[in-house]
Amino acid sequence: MSSINRDIVSISDMVGAIREIQQFTAEFSEAEYLETLWVRRVVERNFEILGEAGRRVSVEFQQAHPEIDWRNTVALRNIISHRYRQVDHELLWEIIQNVLPQLLISLENFLPEFPDQAEI
Repeated sequence: MSSINRDIVSISDMVGAIREIQQFTAEFSEAEYLETLWVRRVVERNFEILGEAGRRVSVEFQQAHPEIDWRNTVALRNIISHRYRQVDHELLWEIIQNVLPQLLISLENFLPEFPDQAEI
């Protein structure tokens, strides 16, 4: 798979993970989110996907788009995966509310940059 195709797939996976987080948390208040284990687990899993997909984006693409916080996106995935007892769900809620909406817009804007996405 070429680097461009890998980047397309990875960014598409990132977009999908953000959309799923937003879908599952849309009707929840922060208190309801913090009290609902299954929603927190869905969110954790999608943050893992978001970070893993971000890690797979080529270094060249990441360097060309420093406006995306690639490093912390991947770092959050590592904390959730490897230091799961340290996950701060209040912080995740803040990220869901204040970071993900703009990140989603930015990532969606990257997808049309690539030629012939039909080959994904």
